[in-house]
Amino acid sequence: MNESNAPIRDARSLGIPKMLLLGIQHMFAMFGATILVPILVNGYFGGELSHALTVQVTLFCAGFGTLFFHVCSKFKVPAFLGSSFAFLGGFETVSKLSTGIYEGMPNDEKVLYACGGIVVAGGLYLLLALIIKLVGVKRVMRFLPPVVTGPIIVCIGLGLAGSAISNASQNWLLAIIALAVIIVFNIWGKGMFRIIPILMGVVISYLVAVGMHMAGMTNADGSAILNFAPIASADWLGLPPFAIAKFDVTAILVMAPIALATMMEHIGDMSAISATVGENYLADPGLHRTLIGDGLATSLAGLIGGPANTTYGENTGVLELSRVHDPRVIRLAAIFAILLSFIPKVSSVISTMPAAIIGGVSFMLYGMISAIGVRNIVENKVDLTKSRNLIIAAVIFVCGLGFSSGLTFTVAGVSITLTGLAVAALAGILLNIILPGNDYEFGVNAKGDQSRGVSIKPNVEDEK
Repeated sequence: MNESNAPIRDARSLGIPKMLLLGIQHMFAMFGATILVPILVNGYFGGELSHALTVQVTLFCAGFGTLFFHVCSKFKVPAFLGSSFAFLGGFETVSKLSTGIYEGMPNDEKVLYACGGIVVAGGLYLLLALIIKLVGVKRVMRFLPPVVTGPIIVCIGLGLAGSAISNASQNWLLAIIALAVIIVFNIWGKGMFRIIPILMGVVISYLVAVGMHMAGMTNADGSAILNFAPIASADWLGLPPFAIAKFDVTAILVMAPIALATMMEHIGDMSAISATVGENYLADPGLHRTLIGDGLATSLAGLIGGPANTTYGENTGVLELSRVHDPRVIRLAAIFAILLSFIPKVSSVISTMPAAIIGGVSFMLYGMISAIGVRNIVENKVDLTKSRNLIIAAVIFVCGLGFSSGLTFTVAGVSITLTGLAVAALAGILLNIILPGNDYEFGVNAKGDQSRGVSIKPNVEDEK
C-alpha cells in the first residue's frame, strides 16, 4: 500500500479510496480471531446461545470498543481492540457451574453472569491505571514479573486443551485441514496472508467442508457436516442481540482474575506498538490512559453481552507491513466492524461453522497461548535455577491445573468458588512478594516486555 519505506503519519495524503482499502485490510486482520471467540464460547454452552456472545454483538463491541479506546488515548495510538482469548477458560468454567443459583439455569442466562465478571475485570484496568499514575509502572510491574504471568498464561492454554480434542474428534479430516492451513500461512505466508492465518484456516477449511457436504460425506457420528437452514431464515439487516450482564460473586471470581494476564498483554502490546511506530505511547498519551481505554471498552462490552476486548497484535503487524501509522485507518476498520454487526446474514453464515474446524483452529490457538507463556519466561530470561523462581512457577502450575473444579468455600452463607486460575494467580503474586529476591525490572528488556500477551502476534520481521 505504501511503496516507499518511509512511514506515513497522515493517511489522508493517500486519498480516500486508499484509506478505505487500508481500513478494510485492518478489519480482515482482526476478523478471524475476533469472531472465533463467540464461536468457541457457544461451543462451551452447547451451541444454545441466542443472546450475548453472538458474532453480531462481538463485532459491534470490537468496533465500538476501538473507537472508545481512541477517544481515551487522545486519538494518538493506532491500536485495534478485538476479542480476548484469555477469558475463554473462564467462560468454559462458568458453563459448567451447576450449584447454587446456577442449578438448572438456562445457558442464555448463565453466560450473562460471565459477562458480569468481564465488567468487573475491566474495572481492574482502571485500578491498575490509577496505581501506575500514582507510583509509576516500574514499581507496579515488580509485583507482576514474568515468573508469575508466564506460568499463568501457560495454564490458560493447557486448561482448554480438552475442548480442542473434543471438537476436532467430530471430523478429524476437517480439523487437520484447518490446522494445516494455519501452519502453512503462519510459516510460509507472505505479506498480509502471514498476518491472517486464522482467517485463512477458517475460510479454506470451510470451503472444503462445503465440498465434502455436497459430496454426501458426514461427520464421525453420522451427522451432517453443514446445516444451511439458519442462513436462509436470517435477515439482511437487524440490530445485534444485545443483553444486559448479570452479577454474582462466583462468576466474578471466575472471570475477574484473568484480567491479570490481559493487563500484562496490554502493556506488552503498547510496548510493541510504540516500537513499531517509533513513538513512546507509554509516555504520551500515557500507559494509564491506554489502560483506561482498554478497561472501559472491556467493561462496556461485557455490560451489553460481548466478550472482553484486548489490543490486537495482528493489526500491529499490518502497521509494520503497510508503513501507514495513522490511527485514522484503524478507526475506519472499527466503523466497518460496526456496520457488519448490523447484518445478521453474516452472523448466520459464520454460525454454520463445523465444530471440527473450530477444533482444528483450537489446536493451534490453545497450544500457542501456552507456548506464548513459555516464550514470556524465556525472553525475559527468568532464571529457573533459582529456588524462588522455581517454587513460584511450580505452585502456579499445580494450582492452575490441579484445582480443576475450583476451590469452594462459604462466606456469610454465600457459596463462593475460586477457579484454579484465580488460586494460581493469588498464590503466584503472594509468593513473589514473600520470597526474597526479584530479578525482573520492567523496561530493561524491551523484547521480553513485548511478549507478555496471550494473543497470537504475527512476526513480520522477515518481511522487512
